[in-house]
Amino acid sequence: MIKLLKAVKWKNFINYIAVALVAIVFAILSFSGGVKTSTIIIVEKIAISMVLAVSLSLVVGFLGELSLGHAGFMCVGAYLGGKASVLLSGVIGNEFLAFLISLLIGGALAAVLGFVIGLPALRLKGDYLAIVTLAFGEIVKVIFQQSETFGGNLGLATPRYDRKVFFIIAFALVLLTLFVSQNLIRSKHGRAITAIRDNEIAAKATGIDVTKYKLAVFIISAFFAGVAGVMFSYTNSTVQAAKFGYNYSIEILVMVVLGGMGNISGSLISAALITFLNEKLRVVLTGDLAVLKDLLYALILILLVIYNNAPALKSFREKYNLRRLIERITKHDPAKVKDDAANWDRIPTKIKMDELLSVDLKVEDEYAPVKPKEDK
Repeated sequence: MIKLLKAVKWKNFINYIAVALVAIVFAILSFSGGVKTSTIIIVEKIAISMVLAVSLSLVVGFLGELSLGHAGFMCVGAYLGGKASVLLSGVIGNEFLAFLISLLIGGALAAVLGFVIGLPALRLKGDYLAIVTLAFGEIVKVIFQQSETFGGNLGLATPRYDRKVFFIIAFALVLLTLFVSQNLIRSKHGRAITAIRDNEIAAKATGIDVTKYKLAVFIISAFFAGVAGVMFSYTNSTVQAAKFGYNYSIEILVMVVLGGMGNISGSLISAALITFLNEKLRVVLTGDLAVLKDLLYALILILLVIYNNAPALKSFREKYNLRRLIERITKHDPAKVKDDAANWDRIPTKIKMDELLSVDLKVEDEYAPVKPKEDK
């Protein structure tokens, strides 16, 4: 059993363990009445932000494409999944089953729309792709905002799940998102995706189907954004399209950039941090001061770009980073080297090391003439 535990690569499961522990701790506090309702609401929003950040990290961090329409896919999931939940609530008596069906509907429809938009859009690169995805998000928002079927400007009324239980389900969906994302990136398909990010021309030359992989990542990312939208509809009594503007897409992008490009663990941490700060700033910055919250994101992005790209800060980045800090903490003490299983005194040998080191070895020339032995 101990050997099995040592053989497990625990670094691959750190994200799962951390998310599960947070869910368990808050579940205990919730059922014991030791946590406020306002705190539960923040925890729900953090779980939704984690799903959004990890799913967008697939496109921006691992594929290397800039997408600003993630809030649009979330809007599709929130409205269509929310509408499905309204229709199913009167037909299906089981609330959890209705929620699961709504999740599948919202995520699948967002994925279909991701395919429709991604097929022509992913032939673009850089700023052009960012503009197209940004325009897509705004078009989706306006369509739902002007549709009377979905409530128009007043929004769509959706059922509310029990707060004491829903955040546990939300964290379970975070684990599902992590499972799909991490296993995709660690597979051979993930290596192909990162190869496209590093050098698309070289990836094509090695036989990688660039269009197929780009489209697949875009669809998976859109699916989980739609799932996050359905979760959002269940945490609010009303879904309004104004929530899913380009500012929200930029907010999700900041979570990915702040956590580190291609760093899932960082995306989780930054999603929790930014969501928590948002809720606190929403209380502090009211009225005309609310615009300062959006300026804060712009300032964070500017500082991150300067920090990551300034040549003058290169030595500072290499010296003071999380990886170096972990290495310093886990550095082995020289006094404990004897405890190493590969120590010489623990390895059975036929010849003692002291004897072997004390032997003088001389190399003789095989072609040298043999000297006759002298007679005594």
